[in-house]
Amino acid sequence: MTSGSIRIGIGGWTFEPWRGTFYPQGLTQKRELEFASRQLTAIEINGTYYSTFKPATFAGWAATAPEGFVYTVKGSRFCTNRKVLAEAGESVVRFVGQGITELGDKLGPILWQFMATKKFDAQDFAAFLALLPRTQDGVPLRHAVQVRHDSFHVPEFVAMCREAGVAIVYADSPQYPALADITADFVYARLEAGEDANPLCYPEADFPRWRATAHSWAQGERPEGLPYVTADTPPARPRETFLFFIHGGKVRAPAAAQELIRRLAEPQPF
Repeated sequence: MTSGSIRIGIGGWTFEPWRGTFYPQGLTQKRELEFASRQLTAIEINGTYYSTFKPATFAGWAATAPEGFVYTVKGSRFCTNRKVLAEAGESVVRFVGQGITELGDKLGPILWQFMATKKFDAQDFAAFLALLPRTQDGVPLRHAVQVRHDSFHVPEFVAMCREAGVAIVYADSPQYPALADITADFVYARLEAGEDANPLCYPEADFPRWRATAHSWAQGERPEGLPYVTADTPPARPRETFLFFIHGGKVRAPAAAQELIRRLAEPQPF
């Protein structure tokens, strides 16, 4: 069966508690990205949510990671944390123009995350989706939106994302409602329910389910048992699939990502 690629990762790579737990003792901070990008298959760059970076910085990150590795990039809070999203145009242009295309073929989707207090306003959110550029510097751009308010759980929101080709982020979260409808040619999932009390972040018994779900997404299927707004089944085609382990303490996130990568490498049962 044809399948899209599955990429598993974490949020960021600079985190002091990972030194000695994920990163080997004695590894210099300068080499942490080099190490992380060889243990994982993707990283969500979170620093771009807070500030801008120079093109040379993105180029350096691209050069550090091996072939086949992918970075997703978190959109600036100046674009998403505003009362009127339709007024974010200048901030969006500034964000995509800062040099993210220097990541080259290692550039994955842009994640636009909204505050949990942000409610669905159909006209305003449609205006925001219309601001998201399809290309920058001749490089195709893909977009994913993470919404965290119940008001988005309506068919109208799913339909507008599908029309725009923008993915709705599926977030497995203990705090916010989840939305699993597939609306783009890729899937973006954030597994946020991990706990540092678990050596693997999630209970070991959960990994077969995440393995099966990842395979199902990558093969273009609609996994059962997830929360959907509509009964619509999008065309079945291979989809590049991203899963990031990101939780409050996040100490165990790398262990979870490595465990799922290991399990995905095993022969799939039929």
